[in-house]
Amino acid sequence: MVPKVEKLNGSPGTETHTSIGISTTASEIPAADATVQAVPAAVVADTKAQSSNDHLDEKLRGAGSGQTSIAMGQYHGSDYIGINEIPSPGANHGRKVSVIPLIFLIFYEVSGGPFGVEDSVRAAGPLLALAGFLIFPLIWSVPEALITAEMGTMFPENGGYVVWVSSALGPFWGFQQGWMKWLSGVIDNALYPVLFLDYLKSGIPALGGGLPRVIAVLALTIILTYMNYRGLTIVGWVAVLLGIFSILPFIVMGFISIPKLRPERWLAADVHNVDWNLYLNTLFWNLNYWDSISTLAGEVQNPKKTLPKALFYALILVVLGYFFPLLTGTGAIPLHRDSWTDGYFSDVAKLLGGVWLRWWIQGAAAMSNMGMFVAEMSSDSFQLLGMAERGMLPEFFARRSRYGTPLVGILFSASGVLLLSWLSFQEIVAAENFLYCFGMMLEFIAFVRLRIISPAAPRPYKIPVGTVGAILMCVPPTLLICVVLAFSSLKVMIVSLVAVMLGLILHPCLTHCEKKRWLRFSVSSNLPDIHTAHVNENLMF
Repeated sequence: MVPKVEKLNGSPGTETHTSIGISTTASEIPAADATVQAVPAAVVADTKAQSSNDHLDEKLRGAGSGQTSIAMGQYHGSDYIGINEIPSPGANHGRKVSVIPLIFLIFYEVSGGPFGVEDSVRAAGPLLALAGFLIFPLIWSVPEALITAEMGTMFPENGGYVVWVSSALGPFWGFQQGWMKWLSGVIDNALYPVLFLDYLKSGIPALGGGLPRVIAVLALTIILTYMNYRGLTIVGWVAVLLGIFSILPFIVMGFISIPKLRPERWLAADVHNVDWNLYLNTLFWNLNYWDSISTLAGEVQNPKKTLPKALFYALILVVLGYFFPLLTGTGAIPLHRDSWTDGYFSDVAKLLGGVWLRWWIQGAAAMSNMGMFVAEMSSDSFQLLGMAERGMLPEFFARRSRYGTPLVGILFSASGVLLLSWLSFQEIVAAENFLYCFGMMLEFIAFVRLRIISPAAPRPYKIPVGTVGAILMCVPPTLLICVVLAFSSLKVMIVSLVAVMLGLILHPCLTHCEKKRWLRFSVSSNLPDIHTAHVNENLMF
């Protein structure tokens, strides 16, 4: 949707705030502290001076007219500016997320621990499973995390990757990005009640199916959805506590296993008997979604410094959290590949330490899935809020609860989880991977294109490579995406392509609803204009 020009003039039917975000050139203002939004020096010196007010009014009229506003991603020497005379109701939604909770939110967006990696051993054996969790992060996780750090600090607002793609390719492709990534996130979130119950069913067989399982899924979804409703700060610190609880039993299991380790077991491999589809989907699912944290950038304390630091430490935590439990499980007990399926680590714990360790692992798995659920739902719901603030979705998606959380976005995301929770683990993983791949290809294109059309735009964190290096960095993960798509089953491919087609139809339908005024759309005046970056005729995608 194109921003409405009457937005900043306070016309009826649109939001009006006293806190205005604009884009301007760096030469127009003095340098600002990196930890706060930049403010013109004249305004700081004397905010009541008439000359400053006249100057500010002139800027605001220019931003609202669409004549002098400068789109991020199109200009050179620009900055991401916020002028805050009086805090607006939408400008401050309570406490921001600090670095430690952010590390664990990323940890749960991506991993949550080794629960769910068991299928990699069943698909390919110990050697390829261990190698995969060392090599795959270099091909996929590191480039994705680096791109997220650069783009997330360049556009520190809710909406994340939707805003990146919109700035580089225009609002249509931004909407498609938002649709595919939101849908893949909701599909991904439907996994966690399934995994939660898979770990508990060995101790509580009634949860294996039927009405008890349905009731358990419903109750779990309601409880965790309410936790998201209560606030992102609470979710962040809950993620820290759950993360510590989920990691500890594997540390204990590692020490117990040392006398029983047989290194030759790690070398077991049968390349002629590998389920490549299951192997690649398991690796991909367990090591992606680094970009999801970008949709929460507007809720992060000093995102320009905090986001890159949190991504770095989370990357280390995720890789170690996968690799060492796999070393323990495959090296300390005889290999039975068919046994390595969802929930098998609880059986490994029983063989190594007894029933007490098994229960601890099962409890850790339950807590881990709770952490992954709340982290993913936070990302999905704030993405919808960010899209609504950009005018891509109806205005009611931007409504916040009294705790500052996106009320409508949470309800939509929870409904999607309930609708998809009946699918099997493998079907869910394959479907969300397929959609996620399409979204990542758009992100790579947006990243490279913004490097080309806006090389001098401020990037508080910038990957230390030039344009050619940026392109080369995207080649290995793009090839991997093609391989993952090629191994998708026909059923998954058809369902995923239908979902993509729905997005292509949904955007013009929403545009028509906006023109007919059937639904109300508005662009938050706290945000800089990014929607004209794609109109440069010489740089059209």
